[in-house]
Amino acid sequence: MRNKKTFIAIILLGMMLGGCASKEVNRSSSIVEYLYPHNTKHIEKESIPHLNLPLRVGIAFVPEQYLSSKTLTQRNKSIMMQKVSQHFQKLDFVQAIEIIPSVYLRKNGSFNNLSQIKKMYDIDVIALISFDQTQFTDKSFLAFTYWTIIGAYIIPAEKNDTHTMLDIVVYDITSKKMLFRAPGMYQSKSHATYMNLSEQLRKDSYRGFEEAQKAMIQNLDIQLKQFKTKVKNNPTAYKVTRSKGYTGGSIDSLFLVLMLILGGYVLAQKRRGV
Repeated sequence: MRNKKTFIAIILLGMMLGGCASKEVNRSSSIVEYLYPHNTKHIEKESIPHLNLPLRVGIAFVPEQYLSSKTLTQRNKSIMMQKVSQHFQKLDFVQAIEIIPSVYLRKNGSFNNLSQIKKMYDIDVIALISFDQTQFTDKSFLAFTYWTIIGAYIIPAEKNDTHTMLDIVVYDITSKKMLFRAPGMYQSKSHATYMNLSEQLRKDSYRGFEEAQKAMIQNLDIQLKQFKTKVKNNPTAYKVTRSKGYTGGSIDSLFLVLMLILGGYVLAQKRRGV
């Protein structure tokens, strides 16, 4: 009986001392803060995008605003941008893809910074990647009881929620017009003991970026196809021309080829009197 009272007393003490504390860590980079710092969006005048084919595309991560991520390193970013570039390379109206190092993008650089990058790398449009990852660590009642009574390696006591979002936004630099965007999101939950909490958080962070990247890439393929259709159906919203000597495909080259084949077939049938 005495041991039971002692046990209850320890639990109550743990509840009073430990409570239900929680911790939040955020890592992010903001496309809005980079392009429109200090609420300057209203002074940026957009115009009709002039897409001169074939396009030269740049890919870059926007500068981080808050705590830098230990899992999303420069090497990780480079690998991710390479994967994104592979999807642009599939497009017959894209001539080249340039991977822009993060050092060339200034914090709050806005379109002035993009104009400098445009001249430096001779690009027409740029795909800007931003991210936002928040990790919540809830120290529940078990976090104190296992630490004072049971032991650090027996009962998981930290409940971790990791929310990750990656967002790629494609801009025509000269017109300052957004062409399309493709977000990718992922949420995970895990548990860890006090001793291996940091390791588990790193794993959750890395997995969050990996899974969000997969979702973003899938969405990117969808948005690229929709963009081709949007340009074709809105000729007044986009001006499309070809560079001298360019004989490659247009924004919707496959559609045109199919129409030519169909037209030739119909003409041949008429000549045969069918």
